[in-house]
Formats: sequence, C-alpha cells, structure tokens
Amino acid sequence: MTKKHIISILLENEAGALSRVSGLFSARAYNIESLTVAPTDDASLSRMTLVTSGTEEIVEQIMKQLNKLVDVIKLVDFTDCSHIERELMLIKVQATGESRSEVKRLSDIFRGKIIDVTDTSYTIELTGKGDKLNAFLTSLSSITIFEVVRSGVIGICRGDKTLNI
Repeated sequence: MTKKHIISILLENEAGALSRVSGLFSARAYNIESLTVAPTDDASLSRMTLVTSGTEEIVEQIMKQLNKLVDVIKLVDFTDCSHIERELMLIKVQATGESRSEVKRLSDIFRGKIIDVTDTSYTIELTGKGDKLNAFLTSLSSITIFEVVRSGVIGICRGDKTLNI
C-alpha cells in the first residue's frame, strides 16, 4: 500500500548535495512531493526534509540509497516516530466590500495572520499541517485567490529522539 513518508536528512552543507539527493530520486523515477532545505545551527550541516509516497519496500530502498550518498550524515523517516510537522502558506486574496470581513473572519478561525493589506487585497500567513492549509483554501471558495505560495513540510520528532551527529 502506498503511504506518505516524511524523511528528514542531515547532510553536509556544500555545493551539489541537494542535486545528488534529488538526482537519486529522478534516476529511479521516485517523486518528491515536497522539499525544504536550510542550514542548521552548525554551518557545515544542512537539514533537508522531503515528502515522498510509496510502499514500505520502495521507501526502504530510498532510505538505503540515501544512506549511500557521501553527503548524507544521518536520516530518519518520521513515519517511525511521533512527530510534529508544519508547513507555511502565504496566500493573497481579493478583499473588497463584504469579502474583507469574511476573509478576516476565516483567517481568525484558522489562526492565520494578515500580513499585508491594500485597498483590494489581503495577504495571509498560515502555518500548520497540510490538511489545515487545504481546509483553509477550501473555505475560501467564494473568494478570489490571486496567489498561493507554500513552503513544503518541515518536521521534528517528539520527545528525546533527535537527528544530530
């Protein structure tokens, strides 16, 4: 059965590391649904979080192949641990007339923050799991959406389990 997997990877922060990881996926025709990368508190390391889907066998193969890459220091599949995941979305919507108060109300319900206001639009910042962001988009069905930008998933294991050297 195909299942979503969030894989967090600690890798060396150097040119070409991201390319080698993404190349591994494209060479084997695996899809990356979401990808985020940023330096950690140690400037020599980056943390990559990617979301992919596949059977247990396929994801196990992906993990083995990732572990063979020279840049990869350590990795964890969040499916194996209780974790917290978040995604950031910026959304610009039409906000004129009565829709201004409706957009503000919906933004408040979803704990979003209006971060830019013009005479005709609002830009809203919203964080949470992907389901929450999708529900917010659905709730805006009567509102004109100008633009949506999503960061991709980031995550961390709960409790004492960490991804570090």
